[in-house]
Amino acid sequence: MRTSWGSATDRGRVRRLNEDALLAYPPVFLVADGMGGHAAGDVASRLAVEEFSQLAGRASASPDDVHDCFHRTALRLRETVAAGRTAGTTVAGVAIAAHDGGSYWLVFNIGDSRVYRWSNGVLEQISVDHSVVQELLDRGEIAPEQVLEHPERHVITRAVGTGPDPDPDYWLIPAGSSDRLLICSDGLTSELPDEVIAVVLHTVADPQEAAQLLVTQAIEAGGRDNVSAVVVDVATVAAAADTDDTLRAEDRPVLSAAVSEDAWDEEIDGATIPRPSRSQPEVTP
Repeated sequence: MRTSWGSATDRGRVRRLNEDALLAYPPVFLVADGMGGHAAGDVASRLAVEEFSQLAGRASASPDDVHDCFHRTALRLRETVAAGRTAGTTVAGVAIAAHDGGSYWLVFNIGDSRVYRWSNGVLEQISVDHSVVQELLDRGEIAPEQVLEHPERHVITRAVGTGPDPDPDYWLIPAGSSDRLLICSDGLTSELPDEVIAVVLHTVADPQEAAQLLVTQAIEAGGRDNVSAVVVDVATVAAAADTDDTLRAEDRPVLSAAVSEDAWDEEIDGATIPRPSRSQPEVTP
């Protein structure tokens, strides 16, 4: 299965730093939203991207491959963040998976970043938020229209780095020829309703333009948090043949940790965060 994709991230109008990070390169696409402030949240999300980037370039990824990335991220967080500090990150994404000879989406999530699928004119949220308001919704204690204004709307119940071992959810769904996936941080979904997201995914054909427009609209709607989006399209056999050169030119890793390249080798609470190995995809600020 061939894919084309686009990605965008912004710190928003309020936050001084961008603690979001993203990875966009087959077979894995993800958004990580760090928590804990500078030298904590941004490091947590960056470590997640660094670990998952080890899958880049493979034809597919298995659930065990993905779970190993979660485990290594949590382990490095425990080793890196100083005692008494709290740092964690959400991670939501999708990997191309092979099963019984067919192509599948392996959707994974921990926290309140999200994965949506736009297919046949329908927008579907695949992932389920790990948050206090989601639990209240599930129990029928609040209505959907109360979510965005609830005082605990930003409190999540699961994340990488906040427990003994990550506990993500997984879904394995068949890949359709017209699928378009959106992976985004809660900075986007807290500003844009599903109806607006659906219009962009339906009307903007280019995935890079769609990702950028979604981020721009979220900032214009308030931009109260960091905002990140990755849009992934299935490239049909015919389309891949017609645009093979273009796809090859675009088939490059996109990793964004929202920091300058010089910041990779830095002291974080006395621990050095090493620059990614050059055997891995390069980092693009």
